[in-house]
Amino acid sequence: MDFGKIIARAKGILATPRTEWPVAAAEPATVGGLYTGYILWIAALPAIAGFIKGSLIGTGFLGVVVRTPVAAGIGAMVLHYLLTLVVAYLMAWIVNALAGTFNGQKDLVQALKAVAYSWTAAWVAGVAVIIPWIGWLIALAGAIYGIYLLYLGLPFTMKCPPEKAGGYTALAVIIAIVLSWIVGLVVAGVIGTAAYTGAAMSGTHLGSTGDNLRVDPDSALGRLAAMGERAEQASKGAAAGNGGEVQALSTEQVKAFLPDTLLGLKRTSSSAQRNSAMGMQITEARAEYGDDGGRTLTLEVTDMGSAKGLMAMAGALAPEEERSTDHGYEKTYTADGRLTHEQWDDQSKSGEYSVVIGGRFTVNAHGEAGSIDDLKQAVASVDLDKLEAMREEGVARH
Repeated sequence: MDFGKIIARAKGILATPRTEWPVAAAEPATVGGLYTGYILWIAALPAIAGFIKGSLIGTGFLGVVVRTPVAAGIGAMVLHYLLTLVVAYLMAWIVNALAGTFNGQKDLVQALKAVAYSWTAAWVAGVAVIIPWIGWLIALAGAIYGIYLLYLGLPFTMKCPPEKAGGYTALAVIIAIVLSWIVGLVVAGVIGTAAYTGAAMSGTHLGSTGDNLRVDPDSALGRLAAMGERAEQASKGAAAGNGGEVQALSTEQVKAFLPDTLLGLKRTSSSAQRNSAMGMQITEARAEYGDDGGRTLTLEVTDMGSAKGLMAMAGALAPEEERSTDHGYEKTYTADGRLTHEQWDDQSKSGEYSVVIGGRFTVNAHGEAGSIDDLKQAVASVDLDKLEAMREEGVARH
């Protein structure tokens, strides 16, 4: 298997789609060849990452970590993967069947190219579920960017007129969303967990404006197109979503950003580790702070390393979101050019505050506090300007 060719195609379709689509469309291929030479490998990424996150890393907040039993996690991973392969073929069949409606040319192999290569963004970004709090944003960004890719690709693969690409893409997206929803229900029913989200958005896509493609900028498709263009700019020079080869900072470098005291609390423990998962090298340093009264706070500084390109894409597409309850709230927004997330519970007087620095680092404070302002102050205790100045350290340029 030529993995170099697979990686090169993924890089090309994500970073330079306008030049890669005509090349991909012109290549001779078969359904079997597309599966064995590309889809089987790229589509496995989010399924494996979901297993790592759910069963090995777990989902945690305020010291409580929940993990899916390994056996159930493996079952979900395999089922997710197999259904993804099936849905990709079903979507190709549907895209092919719709070709005539939009004055395109029917060709099942070309339809599968359109699906597989546009879904690459969602499959690659799906790896990010292993990343704390920002992972879902990266996955969402990948799904949105995939919509953009499909819109750019349909005129080349299915030979539809550029002015028809918008409607073609929109209808395909609606069908893909329904199929993804069905897949989610199937996996939840078989595995017995309502937490399954891996199949959702695994193939949802909607358009953009290429050099010859135009949509109403005030329409929903036009706004989505503009988002896609921002994502394309963010991914320029990115290697399958990663900004070249990146060596994450050493554990000592990251750990040095953790202060000895935090909001009057002494540091009771600290740790740091650098590891690789799904090809992404990440360094994380963590410190616990507390007092004799039992109050505790946790401060984390993470270098996303080779995932910095995915974070740039997430930053370009990140939607603002806010949810509130009777006793708290959660919101994600961009402030001073930095992606920010905050969550607060008035009853427990606890929450978390996180910010992305330099499109590469995350700083997170969570635990018990007087208010969310205390957690913001905790994050500010890290030398954020110095951290941002290190955003290009360890980046190998090609």
